[in-house]
Amino acid sequence: MLVIEMNPRVSRSSALASKATGFPIARIGTKLAVGYTLDELPNDITRTTPASFEPVLDYVVVKVPRFAFEKFPTADFRLTTQMKSVGEAMAIGRTFKEAFQKGLRALEAGRSGWTLGPTLGDDRLTSDSPEDLRVALRTPTPERVFQIKRALLAGLPVDAIAEATGIDPWFLYQLEELIAAERWFAGAGDVGPAELRRMKRLGFSDRQLGELRASSEEAMRQRRWELGIHPVYKTVDTCAGEFPSSTPYLYSTYDAETESEPFGERGIVILGSGPNRIGQGVEFDYCCVRAGLAFRDLGYRTIMINSNPETVSTDFDISDKLYFEPLTFEDVIEIVRWERPKGVVVQLGGQTPLRLTKPLEAAGVPILGTSPDSIDVAEDRERFEALARRLGVTQPANGTARSVEQAVLVARRIGYPVLVRPSYVLGGRAMEIVYDDASLRGYFEKAARVAPEHPVLIDRFLEDAFEGDVDAIADGRRVVIAGVMQHIEDAGVHSGDSACVLPPYLIGDRQVEEMRRYTKAFAEALGVVGLINVQYAIKDGVVHVLEVNPRASRTVPFVSKATGVSLAKLAAAVMVGRTLDELGLPDDLPLPGVAVKEAVFPFTKLPGVDTILGPEMRSTGEVMGFADSFGMAFAKAQIAADGSLPLEGAILVTVNDSDKPTVVPIVRRFHEMGFRIVATEGTEKYLRARGVPAERVAKVHEGRPNAIDLIVSGEVQLLINTPLGKFTQADDYAIRRAALMHRVPYTTTMSAASAACDAIIALRSRTGSVRSLQEWHERTSTQKQPHEAAKPPTASRAPVAKT
Repeated sequence: MLVIEMNPRVSRSSALASKATGFPIARIGTKLAVGYTLDELPNDITRTTPASFEPVLDYVVVKVPRFAFEKFPTADFRLTTQMKSVGEAMAIGRTFKEAFQKGLRALEAGRSGWTLGPTLGDDRLTSDSPEDLRVALRTPTPERVFQIKRALLAGLPVDAIAEATGIDPWFLYQLEELIAAERWFAGAGDVGPAELRRMKRLGFSDRQLGELRASSEEAMRQRRWELGIHPVYKTVDTCAGEFPSSTPYLYSTYDAETESEPFGERGIVILGSGPNRIGQGVEFDYCCVRAGLAFRDLGYRTIMINSNPETVSTDFDISDKLYFEPLTFEDVIEIVRWERPKGVVVQLGGQTPLRLTKPLEAAGVPILGTSPDSIDVAEDRERFEALARRLGVTQPANGTARSVEQAVLVARRIGYPVLVRPSYVLGGRAMEIVYDDASLRGYFEKAARVAPEHPVLIDRFLEDAFEGDVDAIADGRRVVIAGVMQHIEDAGVHSGDSACVLPPYLIGDRQVEEMRRYTKAFAEALGVVGLINVQYAIKDGVVHVLEVNPRASRTVPFVSKATGVSLAKLAAAVMVGRTLDELGLPDDLPLPGVAVKEAVFPFTKLPGVDTILGPEMRSTGEVMGFADSFGMAFAKAQIAADGSLPLEGAILVTVNDSDKPTVVPIVRRFHEMGFRIVATEGTEKYLRARGVPAERVAKVHEGRPNAIDLIVSGEVQLLINTPLGKFTQADDYAIRRAALMHRVPYTTTMSAASAACDAIIALRSRTGSVRSLQEWHERTSTQKQPHEAAKPPTASRAPVAKT
């Protein structure tokens, strides 16, 4: 055995180990750091044994990483010593087989367990011949576990697979036994309770069992219920049942005895957001946690269902009862059947719980807050279009399609370019700007497969538009606007990837008032009880509504921290009948300064990926900057995102023709601050012709020294680069990639370049101050400023141009 490394600190696996065992490593470690010893500290789970008792498990825990290569098709998908996963799911079962299958379906990646993809390509294969499978198995990929199933089905022996993969044969024999169970169940005669119970103990979902018997998930579940087969719930107690547990931290299995007592009408179930992934991360976990604590304060017993070991919501002391389970209808309905709660909260965990709304309602489960029908109105394009028309709100020309021919007809009717996306998805999944029929035909199949049960949405793309977000809260009678935000990036960049500012700084007062009025109208028409987010685009002074989401949005934590008002906590209160008047919420929330949210990207982890932003979200996190001016707030956000802006040096500029008029005033401001301007030939000529001094540098294909040489040698402190038209040229890609790898800050839109200029002016003109968020909000509590009191001047910004 070799020791690879030793880290005397908490690690990424500490949270997993804590959730897997119930032993709170960070909490115990903190107390040890201030002088306690293990035998002096009580075990928080049993409350009778000391922390010096090593955890003992009578169950198996499996962690499965979640990847996002569908967002980065050009990335190197091979798994190496460089971490590439964006999240993870954890599952608990009595056996490895049970926990393994639960973990795979908890990923929410379209697999109901250890199942094959519909096509070879879904399992990253081009052939399933034994020899080709041997070759494929030698390369670690996210799909290798499914390739192993194909190999076992093709007759490859366990030893050969172990030799190709390096995986311990014990695990492979376990998987081989799962295949043997599938074959046995598929060929069995009448399926009775013994057969069903055996398969459920192996972790098979109802959907898997239905497919094995050429039946449906619903028919298999009905048969199971008729036979009285339901899961029981066991406690994670750190001591393998030797001592009683005082903390209800539970997992399901098909055993004989349950260890959970139902809460009944005083219980409220909160559906979490599942494993972190691009588009659905800790923002939604924040909402679940704040709401859970609020329900507890209001006298209810909170029941959290989630499968993510990285989140606060799966801490055993955040809720009154925690079920560590996949967020599928099968798993959730069994918990609800057992608990018999007052209702289920679906609007806080992102798209995962929203997808369960209709089946839960059909099963007779009470949904707290906004009604399922109102949620459907917002997601169903035809119903939503009718609502917007009735309210007199302008929409971009749009349509829906269920076939490629329908899509082409719709696109021709509304005119290219069009924005195409699946419905009922988060994070701009499979969203793309399409410019012609050929591109649309090539793209449509990909979009349709993401959400096959729903139509594909097609919207006219509004070029040269500002985009904005509005978050609001409603109690069914009154609506309060929590925040109006403006995106800093151009239209066409996903809202999750764009920096945004609160309050808006370029949108006119008339348009801001229209957005506020429209948001209230949508909330009232939909009967929203809880949170609502509306996204707008402003083009030529006209406000267009892009989408309405009657749920928590990923900007709720940002707005809550900027205003000092916990929106998720208030949403929980209105869901159980409290009014905004009773809660004392004013019409205008205080805003003591300017808040800027900036996205954080994983580009350095993924060789081969271009840094250009588009309608499909690719960021994995975000930071916030807060100050008394836009420039300083933006500067703080860049520093926090590890993109510190230079105060002097050289700026490399290479932009497309349509951006050249917009870049001139920005570059002129940089020149006036003393920056040296370096540009490629076309940009250099344009700048010089308009009185802005610039030095010419060669592009990569023009010889040496070129733009990349300057970046590598440390002669460039900031890159301003926009892609050339529909296709990014190889030179531009190489320049952006060089900037990324050599930690040179870069911008790929004119609006971001202008914001960076404002930030550098702020950093050069004064020293940044540090003030806690509490101190900022203490200021507003005494001054009671209206929501636009901190609005910065608009004269210093250049107009937004397209990329």
